[in-house]
Amino acid sequence: MGISIKLDRVLLERGMSLTELSERVGVTIANLSILKTGKAKAIRFSTLEAICKELDCQPGDILFFDDGETSANAAE
Repeated sequence: MGISIKLDRVLLERGMSLTELSERVGVTIANLSILKTGKAKAIRFSTLEAICKELDCQPGDILFFDDGETSANAAE
């Protein structure tokens, strides 16, 4: 599976819209939307740092590794 994104959950927990985050970090809504939907192929550390600073979170709160084995093990 690879790296998955939980940006939408963190935004919801913080009560912040994608538009507000975009304005605060200086990243376009389109680029944040690509990240949020998991379609991004990469993210700059400076962008990740800015997002984490504004959302008062750690990178692991937004990104996680999904190897697909969790759901496979749950089925056993």
